[in-house]
Amino acid sequence: MQRIAVRIVTLLILAASLSQTTAAAAVPAFEIQMLAGSGPDASASAVTSGALDPQFQPYRYADARRHGGVFWLRLRSVDALSPTGVPVLIVHKGRHLHVEPFAIRAGASVPLAQVTQLPGFRGVHETVFMLPEGLAAGQALYARVEPIGRGAEELEISTSTLDQTLMRAALHARMIALAFGALVAMALAALLIWFVLADKLFILYASLFSLQALYIAYISGQGFDWPVLSYALPLTSHAWNVPAALSGAVACLFTREIADLQRFSPRIYRIFGWLAATFVFLAFSNLAKLIGFGPLVATIGNLIFLGVAAFTLVVTFLAWRRGNRAAGWFLIAWGLLELFAIATTLSWLLSDAGGVEFLLYFGLPLSMVCAAVLIALGVADRLREQRVALTDAERRAQTDPLTGVLNRRSLLERLDAACLRAQTRGLPIALLFIDLDHFKEINDSHGHAAGDACLAAIIGPIHTELRQSDVIGRYGGEEFVVILSSADAAAARPIAERIVARVAELRVEGFGNTIALTCSIGVATSDMLGVWGTHLIARADDAVYAAKKSGRNQVQVAVPSAA
Repeated sequence: MQRIAVRIVTLLILAASLSQTTAAAAVPAFEIQMLAGSGPDASASAVTSGALDPQFQPYRYADARRHGGVFWLRLRSVDALSPTGVPVLIVHKGRHLHVEPFAIRAGASVPLAQVTQLPGFRGVHETVFMLPEGLAAGQALYARVEPIGRGAEELEISTSTLDQTLMRAALHARMIALAFGALVAMALAALLIWFVLADKLFILYASLFSLQALYIAYISGQGFDWPVLSYALPLTSHAWNVPAALSGAVACLFTREIADLQRFSPRIYRIFGWLAATFVFLAFSNLAKLIGFGPLVATIGNLIFLGVAAFTLVVTFLAWRRGNRAAGWFLIAWGLLELFAIATTLSWLLSDAGGVEFLLYFGLPLSMVCAAVLIALGVADRLREQRVALTDAERRAQTDPLTGVLNRRSLLERLDAACLRAQTRGLPIALLFIDLDHFKEINDSHGHAAGDACLAAIIGPIHTELRQSDVIGRYGGEEFVVILSSADAAAARPIAERIVARVAELRVEGFGNTIALTCSIGVATSDMLGVWGTHLIARADDAVYAAKKSGRNQVQVAVPSAA
């Protein structure tokens, strides 16, 4: 797990170095002022003529938006444009703001040609305009800004070159598309596995990362330009806030399953259920924005997200300490997601544009994909543990707890399968019916614990004489049956005689006087008797009875009955 975490960090560092080539592609190049007084009602010709220049004052977006209508901006270039590349004006704004910039040519105002629009995070986009050639230092541009509806209240203006802008936009789009595709692919894979295994963990995994995919698509703005997903454009911030809240609800349900809380901590299990319900309520509470309670709901939601994130880390850490490896994988994944969420918030608070760009377009998407991979490993680890537990349970159900060999039911199932296989291939099969001599006397004289010790002691010597394909099971009491595959009477008798000799060498200590053991064995083979299955057991039982009657500690082979 540590090696995988190191590789993930290395991948993110590489992404960081890649992003540094584009982080500072757009730079401010204008002194911006806004038109006061009659600005909203001014015509384009009046503003761009320069007659109203004395009415322009320092620009503050909050002041410009206070009256809620159209406002004008004056952009005075600080430096002359660099001759390298095609210069463009980049307007970083909320999608509801319609910006129309003008340049002055030969004393007349000319609108700048729009090149493209590029999606951005949190409901903004960048509108790119072609700048006029030879824009000198101090030369002014004018921009008319008209709000239409509601959206992200952001408006920033900078310049760059067309090739740098398009390269940066393509890199951002590629990263978001790759992250979205990876998350959707893993969610669909989990959904398909759920159809086969019907484990709720898979449906929760599919729901969690499909919601995460929608969240990263919409908060990045890329999803609003994609087919089908673009229908969510009128929802604006609801398009990513609702998936975020619902993914929090699913994460709570997923946590209590991966940490196996229902078995180890029913109280915490119920708490996560209530937390999931709280996140669902938060998803629907986005409607509060319509009546002016949006900021309050956002604050409460952020506090709940922070508290639940910390609580989840503690719970999964304790589950991992308890030995739950799957919870350990989830702990690493969840910690990675929270690390980038906190780093993004701090970058925003510190106004670190380069850090925010890297985290939003590289760190956050990659952390989601890495988390999906880590959690998939955790789910696989949980399935492995369940398979091991199931295998162990099946083994206990098939074996005799005292001797460790097959119990009677499993022995008979193996015998039926072995006989069918032998008949299909035209091969013989042999049975050894082994009965420990004087077993009742051992129990009466030394106690049942001594009898159990004797039964367990003879298994080793018997196994020594068997092949890997042979099967031994406890038939009942002190009786054992050995299935010898592809063995006839000539091969079975020497094996039985060697077992008798090995058992006769055994001595069991610790129960008073030393206990010497012997056994009697009856041999029945299909090639001599022409019978199969339980009929072979019955004939071998008859043969062991004859061996006991003849003095015990010997082998008797069942022979065909006289006609």
